[in-house]
Amino acid sequence: MRILNTKWARLAGLFTTACVLLPLLAVAQSGHYVAGVEGIKAGSIPPPGLYTKDYNYLYLANGGDRLPPDFKVTAYVNVLRQIWITKWKILGADYGMDALVPFVYQDVTAGGKKPSKFGVGDMYVEPVLLAWHWQQFDVGAGYSIWMPIGQYDKTRMVNAGKNFWSHMATLGGTWYPAGEDKSWAVSVLNRYEINTENSDLKVTPGNNLTVEFGLSKNLQQTVDIGVTGYYQQQVTKDSGTGATDFLLDRVFGVGPEVNYFWGKAKLFISARYAYEFGAKDRSRGHTFCLTLTKIW
Repeated sequence: MRILNTKWARLAGLFTTACVLLPLLAVAQSGHYVAGVEGIKAGSIPPPGLYTKDYNYLYLANGGDRLPPDFKVTAYVNVLRQIWITKWKILGADYGMDALVPFVYQDVTAGGKKPSKFGVGDMYVEPVLLAWHWQQFDVGAGYSIWMPIGQYDKTRMVNAGKNFWSHMATLGGTWYPAGEDKSWAVSVLNRYEINTENSDLKVTPGNNLTVEFGLSKNLQQTVDIGVTGYYQQQVTKDSGTGATDFLLDRVFGVGPEVNYFWGKAKLFISARYAYEFGAKDRSRGHTFCLTLTKIW
């Protein structure tokens, strides 16, 4: 059973850079990556192998800062993501890659209008994914890019795509302080997103920093419980001839998470919830994420 703990503990964190990177509302944030999709052990990347992840992300909000009084949003995103961690080594790290395409539904009320939209979002490709594993530490790093293939119309209030490219650098780690069984884990995951110009609007959205963290305890070999949270901040102002919003939005979120490993099916089931607070210049709501990870 100790083998299960040490071998699968890295998997339970479900991929450092495996950012489910989901496009959401322009009124909620400027970039592509949505905080709260990775949780406990988020700083760990799995060992070499092939993995398929199915993310189901729900965001509910009925208020925020500097938004219309009647503002409400329901957004659901489903993502199928393929991840390949190879046996090749770079600087002593396992080398991997992954890609995904999200499917996005949004229903919004704002300023007396009630638009809704379902469509294909922007494609995410991560050509560089590096994982180091030591006795008490895991470290992961990656470079990824968002490709604006999603459905977009500048005349619409909500869109599945964002009509601009984004580059993202990721660095994270997980510390196992409790000995060889790795029953306790503390993780931190940092992502920095650099956005390019939306040519239709002549606006370059500001860059974003996202920090996600988790504290977890392994129970009965196949169950992890813990607390997760995040902080997301726009760190540079929008620019370009069409820019009218020079605010720097931010938000915090915190909540519980439960992970279960179904051994016979080689399937991880992860469920988390986060309550948002401290929102500035953006929406404030509730996030729910159910993630299924299949090991092939």
